[in-house]
Amino acid sequence: MATLSERTPWHLGVVGVVSLLWNALGCYDYTMTKLDGAAYMSSMGLSDEAITYMAQLPSWLTVFWALGVWGSLLGSILLLMRSRHAVTAFVVSLVGLAVSQFYQWFAAPMPADMTAGPMIVMTVVIWAALLFFIWYARKAHSQGILR
Repeated sequence: MATLSERTPWHLGVVGVVSLLWNALGCYDYTMTKLDGAAYMSSMGLSDEAITYMAQLPSWLTVFWALGVWGSLLGSILLLMRSRHAVTAFVVSLVGLAVSQFYQWFAAPMPADMTAGPMIVMTVVIWAALLFFIWYARKAHSQGILR
């Protein structure tokens, strides 16, 4: 009989923990923006124009932002639990991210300081991380690692 460590590849734990920490950071940012918006965003270096922009985002967009961050956190937890539903949670997160980003980049363009170099890099990193987590979860599911 195989032990749990023989059945669960080491990389699942590494990817799971990294994704959990990464996505917890996104949830922290979301929570702080909602609970202490102006002070938190100011401490992050956003301009008054950017803070006003964030405060005026429509409520429906907040739902998609929440789907993005909390969906990814759930995906990370489900990945660590070896659940096939991690794939679905990450895909729901992708929908939240895509709608949020589309709105902010095309429907109601962000202030200039929110589209500066470091913010662009962070946006690319967020997309790359989420796409990697989806790919990894799908691959793990297809290999029978996720149940």
